[in-house]
Amino acid sequence: MTLDASRLAGRYAIVGVGEAGLGKAQPGDTALSLQCRSARAALLEAGLTLADVDGVFAHWDDRANALLVSEYLGITPRYVDSTVVGGGSPLTHLIHAMAAIDAGLCSVALVTYGSTQRLDHSRQRGGVVTDPRSPSGQFVAPYGVLSPISWYAMLAQQYLHRYQASPEDLGEVAINARRWAHLNPQATLRQPLTMEEYLASPLISDPLRKADICLVNDGAGALILTKAEYARTLARPPVFIRGFADTYRGHVTPINTFDWLDDGVTSACVERALCMSGIARSELSMVQIYDAFTINVLVGLESMGVCEPGQAGALLRSGIAAPGGALPVNTSGGGLAFNHSGQFGMQLMIESVRQLRGECGARQVANASSCLVQTGGLVMSAFMYMVLANEAGD
Repeated sequence: MTLDASRLAGRYAIVGVGEAGLGKAQPGDTALSLQCRSARAALLEAGLTLADVDGVFAHWDDRANALLVSEYLGITPRYVDSTVVGGGSPLTHLIHAMAAIDAGLCSVALVTYGSTQRLDHSRQRGGVVTDPRSPSGQFVAPYGVLSPISWYAMLAQQYLHRYQASPEDLGEVAINARRWAHLNPQATLRQPLTMEEYLASPLISDPLRKADICLVNDGAGALILTKAEYARTLARPPVFIRGFADTYRGHVTPINTFDWLDDGVTSACVERALCMSGIARSELSMVQIYDAFTINVLVGLESMGVCEPGQAGALLRSGIAAPGGALPVNTSGGGLAFNHSGQFGMQLMIESVRQLRGECGARQVANASSCLVQTGGLVMSAFMYMVLANEAGD
């Protein structure tokens, strides 16, 4: 059987986005209430109502979350999806939503995510192990691994060793994030960061310093997706999904034998997404990368084919990814400096949509027409790429 999703390219568009509770939520807020506030904002922006929504795609750490969001909002959907595959779940939901609309199962999809991890003090450095019989319970928790921090510290060690890179290469990612955050009034860390300050940041899990690790914030977001022809009749300029690719390797313990820096998956995903979109790598206006850790950006840029392996630090030093550069990276300030509400995929998508609609003020990328979004899920487990554009293409 031949699998070909390319017929979906350019046929679906995001028509509304909304956020709520960014930074630190207020006492009494919950992930559910923030999701529903962001959903209301997204619907108002699109000029739609709750009655227009017939598909709900929602997740956080609750089971059957799409049903809970639907009940809270008073929606009786024809289709629901509560898939949880880590921080990139909103991209997976958008892909599932396109498939569901294409199959006639729904027509207007609401995608939400929310977290009150900071308000609730629920984030633990060692991660959460619910079953001591699970792989994490047997082979990770007993040894004091800071999950997911220590996994990505090992990835960073491998990168530094293989390519003879330096801590300063990681530092360039953190510094670039602050440059963008300085232009974002909603960012948590807006003050500039020098290399000296980065190197003075305390080690958490060698070689990762505090400045290499994402923020712990609250926040929620929502996206509204529908068919391109309907999208063109609504209140805001639509942002079209031109290409996508996703693949899944494991769960939260990446202890199988594939090479973390050359897994044979990510580069192939990028090529599939770009090929589907009809947009060349050289034509991209910007790149948004899930930066739970600085190492994710170095590896992400290289897996995207933006530069050769081991050269991402030098690329960042050139200024290409900074404000005014030829290929902006993480224009909100990313999870390192803007906001990281447990899972960052939703914020990446919202920033991308707003950039392509020209709504980002001082940080707006000039003449933005396309964007490549890269997210991950769990611990080197899920890989998602999506190409967005302000034109539907051929």
